[in-house]
Amino acid sequence: MPSDPGKPPAPKKAMNRWPCTPTLTISDNVKILWRVMASSDSVTDVEKGAVTTPGPALPLESGAAVKKHDPTLNVHDEITPKNKFLAWLYQIEILLGFEARGIHRVKEQDQTEKTTLNFWQIVMMWFSINAAAQNITLGSIGQSVFELGFVDAVCCSVFGGILGTIPVAYTAGWGPWSGNRTLIVARFSMGWWPVKICVLLNLVILIGYSMIGAVIAGQILSAVSSNGSLSVEVGIVITAILTFVVTTFGIKIFHHFERWVWVFSSVILLILLGTTARHYDTTTPSVATGRTLIGNRISFFSVCLSAAITYSPGAADFLVYCNPQSATRWKVAGATMLGLTLSFSLTFILGAGLASGIATQPSWEAAGAGSGALIVAGYSSLGGFGKFCSVLAALGLISNMVPPTYSSGIDFQILGRYTAIVPRFLWNTLAVIIFTVCALVGKDSLSEIFTNFLALMGYCKFPFTAIRIPLTSLGVVLWIVITLEEEFVFRRRSDPKFVWSDWNVPSRLPLGLAATAAFCVGWIGAILCMAQVYYVGPLAKTVGDFGADMGNYVGFAWAGLVYAPLRWLELRHFGR
Repeated sequence: MPSDPGKPPAPKKAMNRWPCTPTLTISDNVKILWRVMASSDSVTDVEKGAVTTPGPALPLESGAAVKKHDPTLNVHDEITPKNKFLAWLYQIEILLGFEARGIHRVKEQDQTEKTTLNFWQIVMMWFSINAAAQNITLGSIGQSVFELGFVDAVCCSVFGGILGTIPVAYTAGWGPWSGNRTLIVARFSMGWWPVKICVLLNLVILIGYSMIGAVIAGQILSAVSSNGSLSVEVGIVITAILTFVVTTFGIKIFHHFERWVWVFSSVILLILLGTTARHYDTTTPSVATGRTLIGNRISFFSVCLSAAITYSPGAADFLVYCNPQSATRWKVAGATMLGLTLSFSLTFILGAGLASGIATQPSWEAAGAGSGALIVAGYSSLGGFGKFCSVLAALGLISNMVPPTYSSGIDFQILGRYTAIVPRFLWNTLAVIIFTVCALVGKDSLSEIFTNFLALMGYCKFPFTAIRIPLTSLGVVLWIVITLEEEFVFRRRSDPKFVWSDWNVPSRLPLGLAATAAFCVGWIGAILCMAQVYYVGPLAKTVGDFGADMGNYVGFAWAGLVYAPLRWLELRHFGR
């Protein structure tokens, strides 16, 4: 029945922020949230010098409470959930004080001096992250797997680690500069869709590293316990739970945790060096000679470079709240380089030294290279105090597991529009579950995990073939060369070089055709030059009896040569 024309229309019922309207579907919710996310930077854009309006903004509901300003929490002011379950999850974040911000850009007004780390705090953060028993174990496989003497193992590992930290220092500076997470910045060179390849590969790295750290921690805790009364499985679960707690609460507790762990890490590592150095065999040469020795050196150098370079896709994630005027790109890069170089050098020397003494120390030989038990054996001469140091070394691995687990929660959100609206802490929880299960399954195969996963960070084996394609660290190498050329060749004269507020506007990002083609060409070069247990490329075979793993370097060169002309054509035809 039609309404009375003389009667004024009934007032519309006001929408409440909580609880949410139950009539909208999940699909409607995603579309609304995505519109809000796309318009979240429609403010004065400092880089453009003008007001940008990427799209129509969805107004917030009336009556929303004004919250105390907190750069890690105020992202909820930009998101208005329309689904009851999501609304409940966001309330949980606020109630428990979790970091609510995931892939949303940290704007200039949120990059405050209070949240800015100074030079030495950044150095200590990276030192704490990387001064872990995991790298000692990695340094020890130079002797056991590649049959290198002490001098060769130290030189290859230390210089490989230093070279690998250069890309990390480069990407770390993006955090304060852009306010975006690392692989969000990658959209500006890779494009909206191709960057998802980098995200998937990086998730393999992040979860894989956490898995290795959990296994080593479990082995150490088990070796310290009386007659192995504490099983490796229990040690894995303990470290996984502690990692989950730190990463779930977010960046604040992350920085507080890493700011002080370096003290304990430094002390226990120096104690280990002082206790074991007299047993190091620094004179026995490498087993191989000639071209085979050259190939073994290159392969181990590549393994250690890969261990360092894989920090690159997450380096900016931890520094997005820093003020770019205080934490300049050069300052952040220098601090990152210093912290990682010191920690890699110390841990790799310890690992090579412990491996060199295996032949003369029965307890070290019983533990074996490439295991957490070797570290416990190194402390054995200190008795009960040595066991205490071993426990601290195991718990120190948590500082190495926290960053990849934290970044994995962000990377899951970059995969798609539906994953972006799921709170970061849920993705962190999923990552912890995955690496814990994998660690429990692979607890007895740590040496094999190191030699197969860390060598170019894993090769994806084609079913029914012996060919493995380099995925993870090679993906980082290819992405780095593409990004370098994008910034310093194609955007060098642009003002600004990047409009960071376009982070979530696909039409203002590159198509990624040139980047995808360069990726493919780089992978082809890597396949020809890789040297692994299951497959040695035709070019790698030319070096010694076992080949030389040169996939990273050839892939970097080939991708760089191809990207520049293809990107020029892409810009000429598509203009973005």
